[in-house]
Amino acid sequence: MKSSKTNITKVTTQVLREMKVHGEKIAMLTAYDYSTAKIVDQANIDVILVGDSAANVIAGHPTTLPITLDQMIYHGQSVVRAVKRALVVVDLPFGSYQGNSKEALCSAIRVMKETGADAVKLEGGEEIVESVQRILSAGIPVMGHLGLTPQSINKFGTYVVRATEKTEADKLLKDALLLQKIGCFGLVLEKIPAKLTAKVVKSLDIPVIGIGAGAAADGQVLVFHDMMGITQDFSPRFLRRYTNLNDVIGNVVRRYIDDVKTQDFPNNKEQY
Repeated sequence: MKSSKTNITKVTTQVLREMKVHGEKIAMLTAYDYSTAKIVDQANIDVILVGDSAANVIAGHPTTLPITLDQMIYHGQSVVRAVKRALVVVDLPFGSYQGNSKEALCSAIRVMKETGADAVKLEGGEEIVESVQRILSAGIPVMGHLGLTPQSINKFGTYVVRATEKTEADKLLKDALLLQKIGCFGLVLEKIPAKLTAKVVKSLDIPVIGIGAGAAADGQVLVFHDMMGITQDFSPRFLRRYTNLNDVIGNVVRRYIDDVKTQDFPNNKEQY
């Protein structure tokens, strides 16, 4: 197993590019709150994504669409307070950048000023180029996101694998090259064929992070609540659950309830 660069005091966009050059895989996870972000950061994760997936795993919405810019800023603030080492990327939520580059810039500036994050992430390719360029013109690092783009779920109508047909695959590669050309520092590819990911990775100089996109990506990202087994109603092929906190937490809560009911808690040593 290749060890991570534990001597790095702060991961930056330049560090990620160097990791790609040297063949060191990039580890990325989501976080939405101070306590979780602190644990993840102290474990030496490379990138923390304050994802709009908070709409799903924190707020219980069926899609990412309802979460607002104010809510994303709140989650971003909570995470940044905890992080010392990782690069923190905040998703711009649905409706905060599509179709209006001036609003996109205002949204990105708010995120950067009010959270202290290191970068923002936007979904889409050619359709959002003007927004990306305007954000980049302000000196704000941007990470792209192609393939399955959850903010467009109503357009797709399904969460199936994207870019399996040549036309869509060609567009994805074209969009990836375009996002690199205009200045994005990295790219997330979600739920696309592994062979297409390998082609994109070889075509780009910037790091490519995959989620359900195969092993050829320069790094991988998962949703914290999914890989920890907190969520149980989401089981795509690409998800590896490293533990089952749903059962662990449930068992602990049941023990606590039992201790309270039987008057075992608090005992003499646990009171004043």
